[in-house]
Amino acid sequence: MRIAWVTDSTAFVPNNSDSKDNHIYIVPMIIFFGENEYQDGVDLTPEDLFAKLREDKVEVKTSQPSIGTFKELYEQLSNDYDYIFSIHVSSHFSGTYSSATQAAAILSDTIPNIICIDSKVISNPLTELILFGQRLANEGKDPEYIKHALENRITSSETYVMVGSLEQLHKSGRMGGLSFFLGSVLNIKPMLAIEDGKLEVKDKVRSIKKGLNSMEERFNQALAAKQITKVSVLHGLNQEDALEWIEQLRQKFPEIEFGAYPLGAVIGVHAGANTIGISWFEEVN
Repeated sequence: MRIAWVTDSTAFVPNNSDSKDNHIYIVPMIIFFGENEYQDGVDLTPEDLFAKLREDKVEVKTSQPSIGTFKELYEQLSNDYDYIFSIHVSSHFSGTYSSATQAAAILSDTIPNIICIDSKVISNPLTELILFGQRLANEGKDPEYIKHALENRITSSETYVMVGSLEQLHKSGRMGGLSFFLGSVLNIKPMLAIEDGKLEVKDKVRSIKKGLNSMEERFNQALAAKQITKVSVLHGLNQEDALEWIEQLRQKFPEIEFGAYPLGAVIGVHAGANTIGISWFEEVN
């Protein structure tokens, strides 16, 4: 059984050009700088994005891929694959999942084996879901089993993020004016959780160190009650901060696998260059 895995550019997928080998196909999100349009990860990197944010005083917006883009990709993949799993960034953050499901509905008579899933996460946790699904497929599990297993795994995810730029969060519409004003004046950084695909404020801190301590404390609490084997540390352009934090975490939790993963340009538009976070899935036997 041949399965294609479709996702969007908010996922972290290394070796993007080798999609024929890993069977993962990435649909780029769209970023608008004023009148100019860019494809995330294709002609705009996170470094390019933040350079433009510093230099160009124009409005920046993001947009989901079109229904037609998904329809065209699904039609191409149906020639080589028996099933298509299309797994995307949380539907509360983007309309990408909606575009994917609408395209699948249009093709349902001719290509019935398209399975769309709302990951309710971002970045590398989204990638981890795809890799989990691929492992199940390699074990010979059928598509319906894989679908339910992925949906169950989504509910076991925890993600915490300390936003790097209140200004970017405010401009993107993810933070109200009063919260932005108070945070700017008082130098408060919100520590957010992704719960059921939505952003929820869990803590407000005055320094990066306190934010990292707050996220680490929540990880410690989860580890006391759950089996966790792998943790993703998510970052903007502040990779050195992420790697330094990972070294500290490895000393405290040597039995856990830690990795640093970039958030990508689209997430950077909303969260800022110095955003840092942590995410994991509970392992359920």
